[in-house]
Amino acid sequence: MISRDEFVSRFGGVFEHSPFIAERAYDAGFIVEPLTSGGVHSALTKIFRAASAEERLGVLRAHPDLAGRLAIAGELTEDSRKEQAGAGLDRLSPAEHARFTELNDAYVTKFGFPFIVAVKGLGKDDILAAFETRVDNSREAEFATATAQVEKIALLRLQSMLPES
Repeated sequence: MISRDEFVSRFGGVFEHSPFIAERAYDAGFIVEPLTSGGVHSALTKIFRAASAEERLGVLRAHPDLAGRLAIAGELTEDSRKEQAGAGLDRLSPAEHARFTELNDAYVTKFGFPFIVAVKGLGKDDILAAFETRVDNSREAEFATATAQVEKIALLRLQSMLPES
């Protein structure tokens, strides 16, 4: 059986900067071996969904802005860097970067957390279109959408780490 420390070390960053999710999943006995992407995702998602609204908000706030200051400064997590680069967000024109910055600022001001989308398989135009649509959502609708996107990002990360179930 994988140890708690090893499990948290390996999967604590699947939900961005939120190792408490992996800790609680392990402590709750939700971890079944052999480890599969679906099994670990199910365990982590149960904990994420059971977390308080404030804790889930903290997970959302742990995500970086898309093409934001952390990306420019080279301070993204390795997963976030690869995900954003795969979508072309590291190659924006000055005008595109200005539009992303404008939308990031408006979104965070309105909702209190950054815009989150699972970027795998999307291009910058797809992301920009989603951004422009979702910024008009209600806070409740956007909180639900953002948490669903966080769960999707976690699954995609796990699928790159483990065999599927």
